[in-house]
Amino acid sequence: MTSSSVVFENARILDGSSDEGEHDRFVRVADGRIVEISDRPIADGSAVRIDCRDRTLMPGLIDCHVHVTATMADLGRNARLPDALVAFGAARIMSGMLNRGFTTVRDVGGATHALVEALEQRLIEGPRLVICGKALSQTGGHSDLRGRYDNRPAEDLTYRLGTMGRLCDGVESCRLAARDELRQGATFIKIMANGGVASPTDPIHVLQFSRAELEAIVEEARNAHTYVSAHLYTDEAIARAVECGVRSVEHANLIEPPTARLMAERGAIACPTLVTYEALHSEGASLGLPPDSVAKIDDVRIRSPRSLEILREAGVPMAYGTDLLGAMHRFQSDEFVIRGRILPPIEVIRSTTSVAAKLIGMTGEIGCIAPGAHADLVLVDGDPLADLALLTGEGQHMPIIMQAGRFVKNTLQAAG
Repeated sequence: MTSSSVVFENARILDGSSDEGEHDRFVRVADGRIVEISDRPIADGSAVRIDCRDRTLMPGLIDCHVHVTATMADLGRNARLPDALVAFGAARIMSGMLNRGFTTVRDVGGATHALVEALEQRLIEGPRLVICGKALSQTGGHSDLRGRYDNRPAEDLTYRLGTMGRLCDGVESCRLAARDELRQGATFIKIMANGGVASPTDPIHVLQFSRAELEAIVEEARNAHTYVSAHLYTDEAIARAVECGVRSVEHANLIEPPTARLMAERGAIACPTLVTYEALHSEGASLGLPPDSVAKIDDVRIRSPRSLEILREAGVPMAYGTDLLGAMHRFQSDEFVIRGRILPPIEVIRSTTSVAAKLIGMTGEIGCIAPGAHADLVLVDGDPLADLALLTGEGQHMPIIMQAGRFVKNTLQAAG
């Protein structure tokens, strides 16, 4: 459903710019953008009018750590699926995200520019997609999904849609891989700088890439006026990566206070992903996660809540992330409630609005309700500050979801 102009009336605006939001506001949308905000009724005789009384108007939600091509929990099997199956699976995953109110997502390993174009051409429905292309990994690292007895060439998977990453070893190979992902449409670079749960041969504590390799990748990103995001769990790995210039620290479960303070000093942003460990703990094995991976889940899951406390105490901004796989994508919105047990609700809201927009590099464009911003909006029944669960439930508490001025969902009777 489209309209040339929409006016949201009597709105309580909550985008994180103030602790309590703004009440009794009028917001006009036209041509895909927010064009006017007022504390008085807006005159527009042709507009569709939405009465927001007793509801909360928020920016479209932003998830900064997704894998839209992860159609199953076993990423090794996923990597060898035909591209067509992965593409159709990704379309279903992204449609689900949009219908939960996520109008922008940052894919941190797997998605290609072809999916970005498919969304832009409206061939499929989903959030605005920001990509790194394939995550960079060393041999035996977190994106090397070959088991100990699988000696097929890793290059066989580099350009397959279902693979999360590509392998590169040595400074020159790392430079080439970073440049190649940028050539193919990546807007930032993702690296695997620590052991991981989903990969079969690397314990969590393993450091990955040499300092020289890390610094070379960071230099290539800076040359392209962008940044490096890194998969990181352990305190040692986080400190090392931040010292080398990594800006976006994914997960950070095992961080300690001095390293958190280093992140704050260097302007790094954290992107914790607590919900994925809960989902993997409860469903990973039944959904096909290999036993070697299942055995590593609690190495990071148990410490996750404390990591949020440490990051908050150090003043490190935290963006919203989920990192779910396959059928577990349905838990995407539960991250709100999990974080809300540890953090003030307004900080959780900011993680999916202003902090997420800053991390992506789209401050003022998304994650806010302001003139000139994209008209990505969700209307929520009730007050999310009083109950973060209103942001869960597959969008059931969101009668309106709008993306770029277009109603993705509208279950309210519009007057006018």
